[in-house]
Amino acid sequence: MYSKCSDLASARNVFDEMVMRNVVCWNTMISAYCRCFRVMEAMSLLKEMWVIGFELNASTFVSVIAACTNLRRGLSMHCCVFKLGLQHCEIPLANSVVNMYVKFGLIDDARSIFDTVDERSILSWTTIIGGYVSVGNVGEAFNLFNRMRQMGCVSQDMVPFVKIILGCVKSGNLLLASSVHSLVLKSGFHGKALIDNSVLNMYSKCGDIVSARRVFEMVDEKCIFLWTSMIAANTQHGYPAEALDLFKSLLRTDLKPNEATIASILSACADLGSLSIGNEIEHYVKLNGLASNQQVQTSLIHMYCKCGRIDKAEKVFAGVLHKDLAIWSSMINGYAIHGMGNEALKLFHRMQITKPCSLDHVVFTSIFLACSHSGLVEDGLKYFKSMKDDYRIEPGIEHYTCLVDLLGRAGHFDLALKTIQEMPLQVQAQVWAPLLSSCRKHRNIELGEYVAKKLLDLNPGNTSSYVLMANIYTSAGKWKEAAKTRSMMRNKGSVKEPGWSQIEINGSVHVFMAGDRSHHRSASIYEKLNELNTKLKEAGYVAETDMVVHDLENEDKEESMKVHSERLAVAWGLIGTEPGTTLTIIKNLQTCGDCHSFLKFTSKVTGRHLIVRDGQRFHHFLLGSCSCKDFW
Repeated sequence: MYSKCSDLASARNVFDEMVMRNVVCWNTMISAYCRCFRVMEAMSLLKEMWVIGFELNASTFVSVIAACTNLRRGLSMHCCVFKLGLQHCEIPLANSVVNMYVKFGLIDDARSIFDTVDERSILSWTTIIGGYVSVGNVGEAFNLFNRMRQMGCVSQDMVPFVKIILGCVKSGNLLLASSVHSLVLKSGFHGKALIDNSVLNMYSKCGDIVSARRVFEMVDEKCIFLWTSMIAANTQHGYPAEALDLFKSLLRTDLKPNEATIASILSACADLGSLSIGNEIEHYVKLNGLASNQQVQTSLIHMYCKCGRIDKAEKVFAGVLHKDLAIWSSMINGYAIHGMGNEALKLFHRMQITKPCSLDHVVFTSIFLACSHSGLVEDGLKYFKSMKDDYRIEPGIEHYTCLVDLLGRAGHFDLALKTIQEMPLQVQAQVWAPLLSSCRKHRNIELGEYVAKKLLDLNPGNTSSYVLMANIYTSAGKWKEAAKTRSMMRNKGSVKEPGWSQIEINGSVHVFMAGDRSHHRSASIYEKLNELNTKLKEAGYVAETDMVVHDLENEDKEESMKVHSERLAVAWGLIGTEPGTTLTIIKNLQTCGDCHSFLKFTSKVTGRHLIVRDGQRFHHFLLGSCSCKDFW
């Protein structure tokens, strides 16, 4: 009773005061130590019991083996079990040994024990199936699951289904996932919260958001975990607006969002760039006592950074009393995407001094991103070497991509090529894209053609490679080559992603395409844009026409660029807000050079602070200059 109430001291006092003790007493005290994760004391007591002359039984070892956090101790205990001939005495002990090997990733050893057990419980099957799933051998997990079904062991237990659903998630096999869902329905487990949530997540992770929604809609009594999973699924699949609608529906129920729900919806706000809703959610967080939760704080920092309010992110960060690695990483990444490389590095140094902690690959990705967007080549190379040599972190694809991007942006093409050639072969295929983008920036046609060929050989359906190469040719006036490249793209059936820009005014989001006239105030928008263009020319703005894709006269090129989506968004922002109001524009693609120049001059003649989040990073335009210092 004392041990189950977590009062180990009282349990030991009672044990010590007993004049006569039997095996059950000793086993109970050993189990009490294991329950409190004090394995060394449990093992010491077990040895004492053995020395005194008590006959150890299977129950003596079950809790000790289950509590072992060290493989050497686990092997030692298994050796004792084997020597005493207890391995096949009771199913719980066999299960405990199998689970111990599974826990340490020794699936072959776990299987050898499992195969020698004559009578297997549902826990035996579940443990070994879960073990194969955890090491990635989903095929063998399914083989065992089918054997278990043939033996009639699944009728009343849903846990094996949870394990096998996790296997579907790891394999990403949608056909397998739908087959398992069919079996779940036939077995009568639909309506069980744990199963419904697992199936929804399974479809989401396998890329079938439609089936995930159907599962969600089929459940009459939805728990908060199911709501959270559906909100997260919409966010992860690029449907932030749908996630926000779901969240609003959730608030109309009797259920209360938890920390994970808030984190998921804040991520949706970040993707959507909806600052007004993000502010409302922060208000909700404070009212409901969630403001001190680190998961929520991390998500708030991420949301404000992605909505362009680095100042509000800094305020949240400053208010966190006990900062973990995720909090530090989130703020460093915020500085990185805003092009504030020096601030990111300063914060990184402060983190190492204030709270030395074991760093991970995520924080280094943010550091490399910060160096890349700020042209800090020497710092980037130094930290890349430090990550490998000092922190023993093996570079991943994201690190190599950032490194190539860093070198390419700075024009160090020879070093970038040398770096790619020294990378593992499986990584090389995925790092050519940032180098091609750099070739476009620096108008390096010869290298661009070489890189584009590499990319198209590896992935012929990659639209962005064709577009970048066509733009490189266009900038050099090679119209025939540009036209040929775009023709190749059309022949492959590839379609360029259309560019769009959005602006949020008074909680309402307005989206524009290039040349868009669908807005209800379209006439006023174009009138404002013409008025603005006149003022810009008077201020010295000259259109940069060399990146226009068609072989047109300069005057026609200017006209084609005047209606780019971000310009329409700015014009509507100037109409719909008071003078001096900061305008935040979200764009899905990278801003072209001429629009970048247009935005600089617009900030100068209007006195507005323009914040633009494009497909690469944030730009802060103020008084005729940009935070990127024309390096992007």
